[in-house]
Amino acid sequence: MDIGSERTLRSLVAKWLAPTSETPVRVTRFGRGQSNQATYVHIELLLPKGPVGLFFFRHRDGSWRVFPPEGERPVMRVH
Repeated sequence: MDIGSERTLRSLVAKWLAPTSETPVRVTRFGRGQSNQATYVHIELLLPKGPVGLFFFRHRDGSWRVFPPEGERPVMRVH
């Protein structure tokens, strides 16, 4: 597995939630955050005790992670 494929949404769902045919996953929410406009997806794993879910966030490089991207910070430059 190459580094890039380790950050696809599918690979992260498999890593963090480990779905099986007996414990399927489903997307329950998706959209864009208000402050930084980052795309997010909430995925739930349906367990016998109840659903367990995680939010996944898309970063500028196209990868998905379980933490949101940092917002833009002010930068001072000298010309």
